[in-house]
Amino acid sequence: MKYSRTAMLNFMALCCILGIFTKKLVNPAANIITEILRIPGGVSTAFSIMYLVIAAEMVKFSDSELTEMEKRLCATLMALVQGLLSLALGRVGSMGIFMPVSFLATGVVIDLVYGVSRLFSLSRKERMVFSDALAAVAASVTANLIVFHLPLEALGLYLCVSAISGTVFGMLGEKITGRLFLVKRKEHR
Repeated sequence: MKYSRTAMLNFMALCCILGIFTKKLVNPAANIITEILRIPGGVSTAFSIMYLVIAAEMVKFSDSELTEMEKRLCATLMALVQGLLSLALGRVGSMGIFMPVSFLATGVVIDLVYGVSRLFSLSRKERMVFSDALAAVAASVTANLIVFHLPLEALGLYLCVSAISGTVFGMLGEKITGRLFLVKRKEHR
């Protein structure tokens, strides 16, 4: 059974919204970690990116009526929508009007990792961990270029925290996606 185009677009929209709003829920706990390390962030961003990675995995590896181009660029499209929604809702943080640029960078990185993963036949866990970790690093680099201008030592720590949190949330996303695929299989019986 193929998922309709509308069902997949609704799932993608749900993941965009979950990424925006759950980031605000995780932010207070994440700020404790980043305050101790004296870096601007990176933890809650990786959590937000997890939803883009989950949706990218589901869209790219499920039988749906989406076009091949929509499947290839789904993370980029979702990230752009997420960035514009954040801007419209005033959830821009320190990046201000440049927030969509950071979101767009994460989406492009996710789609690139998925494109490269086809060449190396990576497992779902590897794809999702690399996607989340590298997208979190891309978001941190973008934020540093636009706003923070951190010294090299602080930037290195900031990028390490982003990569580690991206790895952790990539593994969590893989577990969630595994459950979603199980539900999908049971649905088809």
